[in-house]
Amino acid sequence: MTDKFAEEKLQELRDQADVLDDKIVDLFKERMELVIKMAEYRAENRLPFARDKREREILKRVSDRIGEEYEEYGRLIYNTVFDVDHSVQSGVLAKRSNLAERISKAVDDTPKLFPKRATVACQGVAGAYSHAAAERLFQLPEIQFHNSFEDVFAAVENGDVEYGILPIENSSFGSVVSTYNLMQHYNFYIVKSLRLRINHQLLAKPGTELSEISEIYSHEQAIGQCSQFLAELKGVKVTQVANTAMAARMVAESDRKDVAAISSRECADLYGLDIIRKHIQVTDNNYTRFICISKKLEIYPGANRISLILTLPHVPCSLYHMVAKFAAIDVNLTKLESRPIPGSDFEFLFYFDLDASVYQEDLLYLLSELEASPETFVFLGCYPEAI
Repeated sequence: MTDKFAEEKLQELRDQADVLDDKIVDLFKERMELVIKMAEYRAENRLPFARDKREREILKRVSDRIGEEYEEYGRLIYNTVFDVDHSVQSGVLAKRSNLAERISKAVDDTPKLFPKRATVACQGVAGAYSHAAAERLFQLPEIQFHNSFEDVFAAVENGDVEYGILPIENSSFGSVVSTYNLMQHYNFYIVKSLRLRINHQLLAKPGTELSEISEIYSHEQAIGQCSQFLAELKGVKVTQVANTAMAARMVAESDRKDVAAISSRECADLYGLDIIRKHIQVTDNNYTRFICISKKLEIYPGANRISLILTLPHVPCSLYHMVAKFAAIDVNLTKLESRPIPGSDFEFLFYFDLDASVYQEDLLYLLSELEASPETFVFLGCYPEAI
């Protein structure tokens, strides 16, 4: 066979491949248009994207049709097609979200300085750590005290106050579960957060000795943060109350001299109690993070933390795929908290904290995509954290 004949034969085969390529391209374009129509229909009707199940069905059909000889290559091609499908669908979803507009408006409308004066809801009574956090965040807050964390959420949602202060996690004892459980039931935005150093003291009536104490009052978080000290006490009952400041007030108002409270130095002064043991927390490096919430979306200069609530499809690897989306655009995930959805069959809400800003364009695009998806998505805010 001459070189010329071989080249002519090869060109003939290439021409045949070109014809097939043109058909593939036309079919691929037609398929993409169909993918867009399906994505729009699902989005309009809030239908779930049963992606994994559907893709497994397609891969099985491809394997059966293409035969064992080319099965591996066929599956490789279709996995690439699926990646393109996801990208196209994401674009459709992102265009349907107005999150970017709402965020842009909040950035423009929010004052450049955090307010000095405001009406602020706190749980507990005077001297509570939430009270201290409010006075750190605002120079002249008008404090309204409430009996429960839920009352604080409700006061903000109802417009009774401008802001609410809530503890959300502690460096020693972890998340404040009650706050996370309530977050899914109220409409609010986080506008700022604060890391407050916590030093717990054991308070009792003047002249009381540690050996006389038979019962100690405090909040669940404070009890956990002082677990080592409490474990060393023998025969002492530990009673949970709604707030550390309330515990101090209960001791001050009690007729008993054998009770004490785990509370703050400020509460000792406020309620006329003695500090009978100082710094009883497990570690001196003990911080509680508080969030400041508002009914209105406000994004202040320097905002570099984003919080979200998400639900995910109840299928294998859904959490992995979500985390991978943030990793792909180089966004650091600083917090992941899951809470069960009441009445569901082991399904969960996920709370994400991201080390990121809404000025990051690809992140804003991803958030818009997530808001337009059929799953639950709540943008809780983009905010700075004070230390």
